[in-house]
Amino acid sequence: MTEMNTRVLLARRPAEHLVADDFEVHSQPLGSIKDGEFMIKNIYLSLDAGFRQWMNDGSGDNYLASMPLGEPVQSIIMGRVIESLNAEYPEGSIVMGRTAWEQYSIADGSDLMSIIEPDPALELHEYLCSLGPSGMTAYFGIMDIGQPKSGDVFVINAAAGGIGCIAGQIAKAEGCSTVGIAGGTAKCSWLLDTLGYDQVIDYKSSTPFDEQLQKAAPAGMDIVYDNVGGAMLSSMLSQLAENSRIILCGAVSQYEREGGHEPVGNMWELITKRARAEGFMFSDYVDRYPEAIEYITAMLKSDSLVSPVNWSEGVESAGQAFIDMLAGNNLGKCLIKL
Repeated sequence: MTEMNTRVLLARRPAEHLVADDFEVHSQPLGSIKDGEFMIKNIYLSLDAGFRQWMNDGSGDNYLASMPLGEPVQSIIMGRVIESLNAEYPEGSIVMGRTAWEQYSIADGSDLMSIIEPDPALELHEYLCSLGPSGMTAYFGIMDIGQPKSGDVFVINAAAGGIGCIAGQIAKAEGCSTVGIAGGTAKCSWLLDTLGYDQVIDYKSSTPFDEQLQKAAPAGMDIVYDNVGGAMLSSMLSQLAENSRIILCGAVSQYEREGGHEPVGNMWELITKRARAEGFMFSDYVDRYPEAIEYITAMLKSDSLVSPVNWSEGVESAGQAFIDMLAGNNLGKCLIKL
């Protein structure tokens, strides 16, 4: 019997909000590898909100091209090499890289592909969570751009998401006073009780966001970790401390906005507060991954890091799980188990 590969395709360009019909589940016979390639049987798919940006028409930039229609949706994956014509990726290797929403992937070692040597004391999926893209993004954003000092006021939005969960705990370990921003009383309670944030801001509350921010950080914010962009970022820039650092990581409020990203206000504050704002990608730090992995592994083994996962089962579930994640219906990192 012919082995089949089930994939989730980008069927059409999304309108303002992603819906299930934007995706198509499709099976085709498993392909064969060529010299220099290897085949991966995927174990986990990582759902990362930033990929929504590249589903749009004309969204290509200096990092990624727009996703082609009729092809599997791009994704970070983890899997096992089951066949190889590439000596650097022998059969049996556990690998992580950027391929797609599919049961099997064919790769050549490019596109962020790397071999993982998992610590047997840790769960394998952590290498897509706290020890993967989310953890690397949290760690290097804080350490390199945030440059935390004991007593700094650290404020992060999307605090209940995959990056926010890890970043807040790293900032606290570095001696910061942590403030997490999320939507709804249940999420905010979870941030306090489970992740140990010092304060929370509920942006869905009837109390104006600016008023809550002023109460949480009356002397201004030393470190801002922004995953949201748009109006929220504009508000946060109005309440900076002097010499503050703004980590520009994502813009989840803008990925589904028709007409492109909205302008960000209060930029003059960067000048008068002698602040620094910097964007980055976790892939900028490939050569320093061991540094971050050592730091986060130590937190995991000392039980000083909670690494929550929102699980879905089967490649067919990827589209709806991604939609639910964008709607904020998750706590922690979103993974698909195949």
